[in-house]
Amino acid sequence: MDLRIFTEPQQGASYDTLLTVAKATEDLGFDAFFRSDHYLKMGSADGLPGPTDAWITLAGLARETRRIRLGTLMTAGTFRLPGVLAVQVAQVDQMSGGRIELGLGAGWFEEEHLAYGIPFPPARIARLEEQLAIVTGLWATEPGRTFDFDGRFYQLKDSPALPKPAQAKVPVLVGGHGARRTPELAARYADEFNMPFASVTDSARQFGRVRKAAEEAGRKADDLVYSNALVVCVGKDDAEVARRAGAVGRDVDELKANGLAGSPAEVVEKIGTYGAVGSSRIYLQVLDLHDLDHLELIASRVMTQLG
Repeated sequence: MDLRIFTEPQQGASYDTLLTVAKATEDLGFDAFFRSDHYLKMGSADGLPGPTDAWITLAGLARETRRIRLGTLMTAGTFRLPGVLAVQVAQVDQMSGGRIELGLGAGWFEEEHLAYGIPFPPARIARLEEQLAIVTGLWATEPGRTFDFDGRFYQLKDSPALPKPAQAKVPVLVGGHGARRTPELAARYADEFNMPFASVTDSARQFGRVRKAAEEAGRKADDLVYSNALVVCVGKDDAEVARRAGAVGRDVDELKANGLAGSPAEVVEKIGTYGAVGSSRIYLQVLDLHDLDHLELIASRVMTQLG
């Protein structure tokens, strides 16, 4: 089971804070550092000092880390034109030496669009389909050839399809709870399917849909990686779990029901239940980015117990 650190910087984090967490992620042996792509805080957080841009952040981290994978859960398709996004991600992949992964979603948080003057168009899933086709098509175009696309929302003509990423294939992540279109898009374009903040039962059901869609698309179901994103709150004892939950304004029982919370042994056991339904990678949503002892505890007492 791969464990990856997943952060929500819109809740309040500077680039320097993210750099510190990314370096701890690398030093402690985690597989990857991922971040959300949002411009507005959610809930009761004050959001200070303000949002950071996902791909500018990852470009900086690409030059200041050496081993860990870096990526987004999920870049909003409403934020960037697909041709521009393909250029940005390819460049950051070059800057990292080939360690970038792209999670791409439709975009859903209307308030942040209003707050920053970003259009929030209808038919976002249909747009996402074209975005996935364009980004992956540009990267797959052989050097010296051009790429054309004539869609409902986007048209490209004689694109040189440059630059190319450092990797032969940048892993693309698609995720979500949708029962039909989401599995179809994952089957057509994704290397990984991510199920965010879901129960074991719901994850098993959705993984089954994606596996079926992959086979119907002519792929082997096991060609995709299946993963979960879950909030994490681990403590050496009940008091430490309660302290960490309180620090992020969450209830321990709620976290145990909906995430990975409790003692290291409890968390290892629950991770195993996700592994049993096909998940091979967990994105640990860390909400207190200043609690580096939390990361050390997970690395030493949880990650070491997982095969």
